[in-house]
Amino acid sequence: MKKLHGTGVALITPFTETLEVDYPALKKLLRHTAKGADYYVVMGTTGEAATCTEEEKKKVLEFIKENNSANLPIVYGIGGNNTHHVVEDIKSTDFSGVTALLSVSPYYSKPSQQGIVQHFQAVADACPVPVLLYNIPGRTASNITAETTLKLAEHKNIIGTKEASGNLEQCMKIAKYMPKDFLLLSGDDMQSIAMYAIGGKGVISVLANVFPQIFQKMKEYSLAGKYDKASHQLFKLLEINGPMYEEGNPVGVKFLLETIGICSSYVRLPLVPASLPLQKKIQSAFESIKK
Repeated sequence: MKKLHGTGVALITPFTETLEVDYPALKKLLRHTAKGADYYVVMGTTGEAATCTEEEKKKVLEFIKENNSANLPIVYGIGGNNTHHVVEDIKSTDFSGVTALLSVSPYYSKPSQQGIVQHFQAVADACPVPVLLYNIPGRTASNITAETTLKLAEHKNIIGTKEASGNLEQCMKIAKYMPKDFLLLSGDDMQSIAMYAIGGKGVISVLANVFPQIFQKMKEYSLAGKYDKASHQLFKLLEINGPMYEEGNPVGVKFLLETIGICSSYVRLPLVPASLPLQKKIQSAFESIKK
């Protein structure tokens, strides 16, 4: 699916001081990210889906559909460790205007690989749009192995995977044996170029909320085989990437977005806004990027 090649922005969900969804700020974010995004990812980890109500999630999705002035494809996140609940949530969602579903591997339960296979088969069977797997062992406490990913790639409604395992060898195994049109996407901003180089089709990015044009240049240079120039763009983000996650995602990127006047840095508990030491670290790294 070529419309999901390139940079998918894992959109944050802006909040007001009273922790209501800040729709004017969200509209501003959509305009800002459209400068370099190829598609939007709505209600993923970075969107604080874990602390949004079902009603809020669906209202945010509808708002993005209505304010998508660049007419970019939309990927919507639904996942969990209760397969039945995930399937029922899919059935109650209006997928009109949605290109694909992003579904995280079941967390906390630590299922076997066979359990992961059956979970995603049930999700894919129920979903009216194509499904992207999301492998992030650091959050789920279990890894979707390359073999399991390739097994799931045989399902006609599973079209790709967001790989955030940090294991490049595992990604290479997927790249070597995956079907021709399968989407191997980086779930780690810092592995974007490496993923392009081994046959990946792009990245679902946190930092693209702030730096969409840098990711656009990285994509263009990588696809042209100009990896030295692509690396030059990525290296701009090297010092600021780490602080983004020191106190939880999206704490860092929301502070950065506040710094550039897009939205506030409010997050919902159990996350709290960036501490003063982290703010100073992010500001210092940001100043070096602007030079």
